[in-house]
Amino acid sequence: MLPPSTALRRILASLSDVAPLPAERVPLAGVFGRALAEDVWAPDDLPPFEASTMDGYALRAADARRAGARLPVAFEVLAGRPAPGSLPAGACCRIATGAPLPDGADAVEMQEEVRRSGRAAVFARAAERWRFVRRRGSDLEAGAIGLPRGTVLDPGAIGLAASLGRAELRVHRRPRVAILPTGDELASPQGAPAAPGHIPESNGYAMAAAIEDAGGVPLLLPRAEDSAGSLAAALEAARGCDALVTTGGTQAGPRDLLRAALAAAGARVARWRVAIRPASSFTFGRWERAAVFGLPGTPGAALVSFEVLVRPALRAMAGLRGAGRPVIVARLASAQSKPAALTVYTRVRLEARRSGLVAVPLSRVAGALASLARQDGLVILPAGRDRVARGARVEVIVTRAPAT
Repeated sequence: MLPPSTALRRILASLSDVAPLPAERVPLAGVFGRALAEDVWAPDDLPPFEASTMDGYALRAADARRAGARLPVAFEVLAGRPAPGSLPAGACCRIATGAPLPDGADAVEMQEEVRRSGRAAVFARAAERWRFVRRRGSDLEAGAIGLPRGTVLDPGAIGLAASLGRAELRVHRRPRVAILPTGDELASPQGAPAAPGHIPESNGYAMAAAIEDAGGVPLLLPRAEDSAGSLAAALEAARGCDALVTTGGTQAGPRDLLRAALAAAGARVARWRVAIRPASSFTFGRWERAAVFGLPGTPGAALVSFEVLVRPALRAMAGLRGAGRPVIVARLASAQSKPAALTVYTRVRLEARRSGLVAVPLSRVAGALASLARQDGLVILPAGRDRVARGARVEVIVTRAPAT
């Protein structure tokens, strides 16, 4: 059996020709969460001029060395407009937040520290050079790299790109991922009980959400029946995607025909045994330039194998690093037994207690859907031990921020 770290290394090595995917130009409104495929330079100083950070009065600091200085008000400078001229010696001007300092000014005093007396301003304290002034180039100097290649574009990064005058950015393309649920027992959710012997299909919808969360673009295909014809037609609809995620149909049973159908379509896939629980059975391969991930049909097992092996691969294709999940340490609320040879991923709820953060195990049954909806993360019970004691410090992959 493959250790999960070895399985992931093999997957990423196999995808080195498509990870990351090529770049495309995207308007700023659509780049959130994407990986930058270029360095973004500052074409000019940022900010491009000395600006006031307060509503108040701009002046030369040397003209108000002591409290009580009285200076005539020469003019007013508003945000978005240039100063009407240089500041006369021995004078001040009214200025708004964000407005450019006039030539000659090197300080601003907030209006709360200034009293008007006719056409003059009386300063309650001594001025200080560059106080309440945002200096030219204090954020970035012209020619500096504002956003390096590989940056994950969050609101702050997008705001910086806009301030540098960029209307669009080159980002790595998000992988288009086809999702194929398989099985004669599956029925589309219809708002009514499924027919006897059938269950509502849930994996496809869960995978679509997981793929989008990983940075991919999901394409949910209709479920395929356990027949060569149905599988062949479904696979034809998946052609052209960057990846294919299937659920069910990859075991060695007489009705598990998916691997044969993939081979007939031209894919090269192999069934692996990965030393994890749940989800030890895993299929991986390539179909032309597309990656193929065959996951178990049991919902809990499918989501664990996606989290451990598929999510990092899709993120690599999108130009994103790692799994993109915080891993924290918590205390285990109850003792857990496990096979010593396996790494076990157990669904947990995270609770803040007086003793610290506690991981409360939920159902370990791979098909238990209710606990999937309640989990905050997956506790990692490492290989090499058959029991983890209550209160032990364990690592938890956080899949959802716990409610406070």
